[in-house]
Amino acid sequence: MFEQLQERLSGVLKTIRGQGKITENNISQAMRDVRRALLEADVNFKVAKAFVNRVQKRAEGEKVFNSVSPGQQFVKLIQDELVEILGGDTEELNFKSSGITVILMAGLQGSGKTTTSAKLACLLKKKQNRKPFLIAADLQRPAAIDQLEVLGRQIDVPVYAERINDAVPVVKAGLKHAETLDVDTVLIDTAGRLHVDDELMAELKSIVSIASPDEILYVADGMTGQDAVTSSSAFSESISVSGIVLTKMDGDSRGGSALSIREVTQKPIKFLGMGESIDAIEVFHPSRLAQRILGMGDVVSLVEKAQDAFDETSAMQMQKKMLGNTFSLADFKDQLKQVKKMGSISQMMSMIPGASKLKGMEMDDRQLIWTEAIIDSMTPTERERPELINGSRRKRIAKGAGRSVQEVNQLLKQFSQMRTMMKKFGKMGKGKFPIGL
Repeated sequence: MFEQLQERLSGVLKTIRGQGKITENNISQAMRDVRRALLEADVNFKVAKAFVNRVQKRAEGEKVFNSVSPGQQFVKLIQDELVEILGGDTEELNFKSSGITVILMAGLQGSGKTTTSAKLACLLKKKQNRKPFLIAADLQRPAAIDQLEVLGRQIDVPVYAERINDAVPVVKAGLKHAETLDVDTVLIDTAGRLHVDDELMAELKSIVSIASPDEILYVADGMTGQDAVTSSSAFSESISVSGIVLTKMDGDSRGGSALSIREVTQKPIKFLGMGESIDAIEVFHPSRLAQRILGMGDVVSLVEKAQDAFDETSAMQMQKKMLGNTFSLADFKDQLKQVKKMGSISQMMSMIPGASKLKGMEMDDRQLIWTEAIIDSMTPTERERPELINGSRRKRIAKGAGRSVQEVNQLLKQFSQMRTMMKKFGKMGKGKFPIGL
């Protein structure tokens, strides 16, 4: 996400940081490059123009030109405007102080409404200790009800469904059933169409009238770029959309929709869908995303992901093994599984300040899978005592994993170096390891 924009902006910012003196001329040149970078990232042209104009207006004045570090000051202006264009402060969901909060999910077909409904239910249950309940009101798409029921079972959240042709009575009955359960949040998955039409909007308006939702979240496919902005605007004009969820953002290297949709619709982005797994959804933080776009990283989000992924008890056990020099390849595989829970390697790298500038740090997410395959091809004894793995064993392991002998050698070498480092820490008697890293 934002890889293309990040690369272009990093070049512009590097140039402006190197300027000993900021003038109207080099600001004008820098902003031309920024505008070009925004347009190439599929940012709405009106939004790009407004962004550039606001930065230039703020930059005009002695305060910037005469500051101790004018280049850094100018970069700060760009960062502040990025935060503003993304929405400013983080927008939370509006929950009722008592009773059941109703959240309606709307959007076009294929945007990921059903999956997002389940993801949001999972997030509310795990992170906010809510008691969610799902209503399957998408009666247009074949298997939508089945999909939601499967996802509901996966996250242990009840799903109300009726296989009829009218969504209105389903929603009415689902809301009534929710009152008999120990739930506090109802999420309604509604039908979509391939485009905005009168039939779709009429059904949505009827559901809104019956459900009186506290939140109406428009789910937009981030990979469709400006189409997502256009469709969200059309929905906002017909129903009172309170927030936006951008999905499939892990597959969009440009990210122009995220930079455009808030400015065009004046509706806050509340969540980002960042992958296929059920927990691949994030609360949207404008300031954190602005830092990522400018290559400043997002350490706070990285730490939060680590806290969610790593079990404290197993982490302490792993630390004892490291300090006692009994850390094995089987333990290493367990650590890899924990790391995979945090998301893609490229996503994590984007959260590390300055990582985007490092050459040769491009990492393939498949590498984790290949490493696991190599370890799985070893015998239990070999995993505990890798020093036993001679040439013939390495050939057997490589063949079993479908990888090269060179990759097996590389893994064993890296693991040996890691154990040597751990042994030194253990002897020091005061080493504390950053578990999971």
